[in-house]
Amino acid sequence: MKKNYAVVDIETTGTDPKTDRIIQFGCVLIEEGRIVTHFSTDINPDQNIPAQIQTLTGISNQRIRKAPYFEDVAQTISNLLADTIFVAHNIHFDYPFLSNELERCGMPPLTIPGIDTVELAQVFMPTSLSFRLRDLAEELNLVHENPHQADSDADVTAQLLLYLESKIKELPIITLKKIIGAADQMAFQTKEYLQDCLVEMQADPRPLSKDLVIIHGLALRKKNVPLFSENYFGTKAYPRSRKAKEKVYHNELDFRKEQARLMNLVYDFFNKKDDKNVLVEAATGIGKTLGYLLPMSFLATPEKPLVVSTVSLLLQEQILNHDLPLINRLLDHPLQAVVMKSSRHYIDLERFYQSFEKQSEQKQYTFYQMAVLVWLTQTETGDFDELNMTSLKHAFWHEVAHLGTHTLNPKSPFFSVDFIRHRQEKLAQSNLIVTNHAYLAQEDQRKFPQLPKSPYLIIDEAHHLNRVLEKISTQQFNLLAVQRAFHQLQDNQKFADWQVLVQKDQQTVHVLEILQDVLQELDEDLTDFYQIFKEEYPAEEDRLITKEMIDQLSLAGEQVLQRIGRLYQDALTLGEQLQTYFTIYKETFGIKEQAEWGNLQALLDNLAQQQTAFELFSERWDARYIHWFNAKRKTFQVQDLEASLIRETTWYERYQQILYLGGTLKIGSDRHYFAKRWGIPETALKIISSPYDYAEQARLYLPTNSISIQSTSPDHYAQYVANVVQKMAEKQQRPILVLFTSHDILNRVYQRVRVPLLNQGREVLAQGIGGSREKLLKRFLLSKDALLFGADSFWEGIDLPGEILQILIVTRLPFENPQRLQVKARNDFLASEGINPFFQEAVPHAALRLRQALGRLIRSEKDKGVMLLLDQRFITAKYGEKLRKALPKELPIKQLPLEEILAETDQFLNSDKSVEN
Repeated sequence: MKKNYAVVDIETTGTDPKTDRIIQFGCVLIEEGRIVTHFSTDINPDQNIPAQIQTLTGISNQRIRKAPYFEDVAQTISNLLADTIFVAHNIHFDYPFLSNELERCGMPPLTIPGIDTVELAQVFMPTSLSFRLRDLAEELNLVHENPHQADSDADVTAQLLLYLESKIKELPIITLKKIIGAADQMAFQTKEYLQDCLVEMQADPRPLSKDLVIIHGLALRKKNVPLFSENYFGTKAYPRSRKAKEKVYHNELDFRKEQARLMNLVYDFFNKKDDKNVLVEAATGIGKTLGYLLPMSFLATPEKPLVVSTVSLLLQEQILNHDLPLINRLLDHPLQAVVMKSSRHYIDLERFYQSFEKQSEQKQYTFYQMAVLVWLTQTETGDFDELNMTSLKHAFWHEVAHLGTHTLNPKSPFFSVDFIRHRQEKLAQSNLIVTNHAYLAQEDQRKFPQLPKSPYLIIDEAHHLNRVLEKISTQQFNLLAVQRAFHQLQDNQKFADWQVLVQKDQQTVHVLEILQDVLQELDEDLTDFYQIFKEEYPAEEDRLITKEMIDQLSLAGEQVLQRIGRLYQDALTLGEQLQTYFTIYKETFGIKEQAEWGNLQALLDNLAQQQTAFELFSERWDARYIHWFNAKRKTFQVQDLEASLIRETTWYERYQQILYLGGTLKIGSDRHYFAKRWGIPETALKIISSPYDYAEQARLYLPTNSISIQSTSPDHYAQYVANVVQKMAEKQQRPILVLFTSHDILNRVYQRVRVPLLNQGREVLAQGIGGSREKLLKRFLLSKDALLFGADSFWEGIDLPGEILQILIVTRLPFENPQRLQVKARNDFLASEGINPFFQEAVPHAALRLRQALGRLIRSEKDKGVMLLLDQRFITAKYGEKLRKALPKELPIKQLPLEEILAETDQFLNSDKSVEN
């Protein structure tokens, strides 16, 4: 028998059911799988509605004065809900609040069963960007006329429930059974709802989709590796002229002069083979990716693939999902691509299968398990990045992450469908390999290269390369994390499980016992080592460590240092013996044994990383290495200040030719800044002129009534920035990006503006407060008028289309703090090399970041944007001219009172609209 559902949404004066009241009730009844009734009413709460709620819902105090009190409609609502199943988007709020109100009016509390559509969406829509009702409605194209009004929200929630039910019933029965087995912690009777769905599916079973396969109880999407197809009937000539290009474009692509120039430059460089390196500066937004993919499609083969390295995982996905499908519609000889990223980004099916043995009590853990079961019926890659809202820091992702093909068991039922093996098969058939700078840089740290040799390497977004190389070179030894891991091994009795694993050979059992003893000794010696450093260098902030300091350690300290080095070496030797056991016996392992081996392998990999970091910290004392210690965080770190010298990397020689492409490769008049930084100073820089008319498309404003940043207190400065942000937000109902150089100031400003802007219905997203960088960016992209506060990484490497971002506030010139230990050490090193650290490093780097910030605004010939810079040093300081020269010379730079800036901004950004109207 079909159940009847009452899909409910309420709007309230606040979140406390004891003191707050309902101001609107909406309900949609579903019978026989169809929406049959709508009921909604405003309710007089007999109290004022806060301004924030009025803005959010559009329900004013004036509007609800004539509405009935809840006492007047309580009986009607109680009757409406009788004998139904209560459905809400976040039932933990609506159900108890409504029940409390019914009780207050003398009605019986709610006892009907309930279902939560938030939880259902999290499980059955695992790749969604967001699970907020408004965002889900937009994703599914559901009509949602009045978000945050009960009638509209209830109607959308009802449509969402029907959609989710259809998706649930499309799943294989075996998948739904496994989900139900993990669903004990779902809200209210959501698990019982899934059981009802299962009963219906079993009564009328569907055949398994031809796209799916069931392996050892897991339903998986079948993987496809298309063979590389090449046209052998005459070689296609590269379309050099405009006419030839337009013929290839088939009216799907507009001819762009700058893009065409880039295409010819790329083709000629790799075809003529005159030079090893070339730098190419081309403005962001001219279609750079197509600018190199199209010409390279005439040269690249699986035997000689094009390797493209870009700055972020986000841009990797953009190439694969946006640019590649477009170019393959144009070409007779399509590019076949594979994405290369670290194995930890992929799921290990065996480890995931074994995770169900754990019987986790943690709700989030089981929700991830259920969502992954659904995702496995959709994904061909097994790449966690498809799960958009996922934070990979949760223990679940560490437990199911892939550890590399060397840990796989050929006898495992999952071996043939393993995702990284599938990626390797695709690699053999691909003429385009898309990776990121970090993965490329880590080739230096791998025993065996993961990227193939090739004549062709393009480093896209190349201006980020040196910073990534420096970051990857930084080795951290976190004593807190190391000891926590050691203690967990002892507490969880992992060694007892591993002894069962290696019982086929008594010698290996003995090896494991010795390893346990070694880790115990390491734990004790590391504690002693830390205590010695803490007593010698007690400061809580980062402390520079020199060779002299190490040489002056006490005899006991020196002995501990040597002992730790020997113990790590012993641990690696024992690890190699355990690897030998695995090689011999892995084909006899069952799934549980294989999962245990995975855990042991994770420990061995971790010990190898620890040993590398510790060895670097204690032994590498060339001038190029800086060492520092933080007593509070219990970390020892070392960084290579010459890591950006790419001729010294292992990957540089593996590529015959390298093209470095970026939007900002010339700093002011210096055409060789990056080439010198990379140790290839003789390399030519070719510049493709920008197509943008900055005089018409952009404005840079500086308020004349600003304050002196250097002579004012952080509190006073934060208040000033907060006032500017609020005034701009009041004038402009558009997304606004605010860039900071200090997390402290960012937080101070956030605390001042969050509530006032929330009262105006504006969402404020802030780095370090609202989730990961990726999550904040996605929320910002989905918003129509949010404010995003960012520092550090938000200055660069983010792609916000013109219509998303038209206003940028830069709170301070982006200089790194010269007192920061790492910056000071780098400056001292540069000075020792005869380089002026301020004028040859700090100023060019600040200029680069300003250009990148401007690049957030203007990314097409139709974009318009305003940058508001709150730092007068841009005009008054001696180095200001160098910064101004780094920006496009036709960019209008104006100093005006803030009120005039606000008025001009409004007029400038709305000028096109007034012409159109």
